[in-house]
Amino acid sequence: MPFSGFWPRHCFLCGAARDVRDALCAGCRGDLPAPGPGACPRCGEWRSPPAPCRCCAELGPAFDETVAAYAYRYPVDVLVRRLKYGGALQLAPALAAGLARAVAGREMPDLLVAMPLSSRRLRRRGYNQALEIARRLAVLCQRPLVATLERTRDTTAQAGLTAARRRDNLAGAFRCRRSVAGLRVALVDDVMTSGATLDAAARVLKAAGASRVCAWVAARTAAPEY
Repeated sequence: MPFSGFWPRHCFLCGAARDVRDALCAGCRGDLPAPGPGACPRCGEWRSPPAPCRCCAELGPAFDETVAAYAYRYPVDVLVRRLKYGGALQLAPALAAGLARAVAGREMPDLLVAMPLSSRRLRRRGYNQALEIARRLAVLCQRPLVATLERTRDTTAQAGLTAARRRDNLAGAFRCRRSVAGLRVALVDDVMTSGATLDAAARVLKAAGASRVCAWVAARTAAPEY
């Protein structure tokens, strides 16, 4: 269940005194790792050293652009996991603020859509971490947050699957509950790994008429080094 107790006035990472409105002190917030250089503008994949984009070559994703606030490594990985699995909802505003800074100056979408959870996972967790981030982000970006997507079923783990198998695994996993004809949509999630889940959701939005779908994520993993 989500954490609902008193939020201490100390930084979540270092324990220093902080503004009660922020879970992180200014120092820790400024030290959060940015995505690596040379990221693919479409899928956000980055490598060290840079290399051809594996995600777009394998998936041919339906989303048109990816913006990530941070690189998914320490301590961002800790923050995301504590929000996602530990009920630390006080971290959602900090991640949303980072994402708002990352998208500042870009063309704004017509609406934001949070990546949905299946009803079973939502009941078990008690909240949707992507929605918690999207709620704060919608206020910061002054764009409406619309419950357009529905997840119709759980899927098996994507790790280890080929691009074709990932797509098959996610077939029919999402449903669009209203038309988004001609609209530009930002699809908000906590972390992007292979991009397959965001791709499946973006395909459903495009099929419902969206003219453009961008993936806005709090964190992006690095591609494996071969």
